[in-house]
Amino acid sequence: MATIFDVAKYITEHTGEVSAMKLQKLMYYAQAWNLVWEEEPLFADDFQAWANGPVLPNLYARHRGMFKVSAALFDEANSNELTDIERSNVDKVLSFYGDKTAQWLSNLTHQENPWLDARGELPVGAASDAFIPQAAMHEYYSSL
Repeated sequence: MATIFDVAKYITEHTGEVSAMKLQKLMYYAQAWNLVWEEEPLFADDFQAWANGPVLPNLYARHRGMFKVSAALFDEANSNELTDIERSNVDKVLSFYGDKTAQWLSNLTHQENPWLDARGELPVGAASDAFIPQAAMHEYYSSL
């Protein structure tokens, strides 16, 4: 199974330099749609329901303090760890979501049940380390 850094490298190899927030959201949708289409995760890490949308804490730790990220940030990663099917699925996600802004993607996640349910009754902007279950992602996006 690919790591989050393998997938992040693959995405940034195809998008070029991208904002850290946009990378997080593209990773989220890549995971969500892979769960739907393949019935298995693209990578093992779980997202947390942060104030600005879903975030992978280990990926955040890598790009913390950076506004823009590129494939160079993931030098040790290997995008060839993704299978042909996984690459095709990520390509579909990039084709649909790739031209959207980071804020647009963040706003979209704020309207969708996996993030909303994980946050529960927290006020807008409140910090959270609640995980977004992969099962919730699969169920929600399968219904679309």
